[in-house]
Amino acid sequence: MCKGEENMHGSVHLFESLPQVPSPSAAPKSGGRTSGRATPLVGLIRNARSHRNEGNVPHGSEPENVIATAPARRSDLAEILADFAARGVDCIAIDGGDGTVRDVLTCGAGVFGESWPALIVLPNGKTNALASDLGIPTGWTLEEALASLGAGSTVRRCPLVIAQRDHDRKQVRGFIMGGGVFNKAIALGQRSHDLGAFNAAVVGVTAAWSVAQALLGRADNGWRRGSRMRVRSGNGVEIPHLGGLPEDERYLLLATTLDSFPAGITPFRGIEEPVRVALLDNPRRGLLLRLAALIRGNASAATKRRGAHVFGDESIEAELSDSFILDGEAFPSGHYRIRAGGTLRFVTPQ
Repeated sequence: MCKGEENMHGSVHLFESLPQVPSPSAAPKSGGRTSGRATPLVGLIRNARSHRNEGNVPHGSEPENVIATAPARRSDLAEILADFAARGVDCIAIDGGDGTVRDVLTCGAGVFGESWPALIVLPNGKTNALASDLGIPTGWTLEEALASLGAGSTVRRCPLVIAQRDHDRKQVRGFIMGGGVFNKAIALGQRSHDLGAFNAAVVGVTAAWSVAQALLGRADNGWRRGSRMRVRSGNGVEIPHLGGLPEDERYLLLATTLDSFPAGITPFRGIEEPVRVALLDNPRRGLLLRLAALIRGNASAATKRRGAHVFGDESIEAELSDSFILDGEAFPSGHYRIRAGGTLRFVTPQ
């Protein structure tokens, strides 16, 4: 990803491999330190092709303490972030959607390690689930964010780190990872973008259509198919399979470190562990009819007996025969360890 030539926008793209993140021991160490400047130095990374930025990006209007960049390709990010670290920026502002945040965190892992400066998210992408969880409104401006930075208004979140089980430096970082029917839902969400639905609207449309297809479709409907995967808890014990599909298949996998999602979706209410997981064993109608309670965090014992697992852990392992989605982009099948990364400080509205 960081060394590739992919554009910083587009539909769902399947990466051929995970990027190899260099060891941060060889990178600048300024991240996370307080510089003591009267006016904080801010590095701005603007995705000019993000949904709300297209044709609306001001040039040269940033304050003097803002180093503005607009990388055309993901391969530019590592050099930009290394420059920010060398200058000792106090904050990095990310202007784009969830995918832009994922790219910045992944490419910056070899620069800042687990010690980043404060982060600002300007939610101008097609999907902005992280901003929703942080309580950042659509249209939040850089000026407003800088005022909140000055006031010290921040919250803490940890990203997911998804690494190859046998090669930890091959990894990608983000906030919402999914597999199984989740992949179809994301592809549908991309089509919804083309029809003008964004953020909470696209989540609602996608969820409603996905459930309808799974409930009403025949057995050979693609929305009712499982995906080969094995999922284990952090101690290596496989999550029990409660039937409805072959033991080496599951219907849906979702992992995140967020507390909530757009459209009022809060399936992990009350879960304190950093990695929150929802796993559905099958597409049986008796389970799908209980999804409304599940997505509100009210899964009953009867729902769980039908094949719903909602839990938290320090990490999990997943062997995936199909690709997985992380913040809107697809990554290849494989054997992965999924854990929480270091704590990040995000600037939020006062």
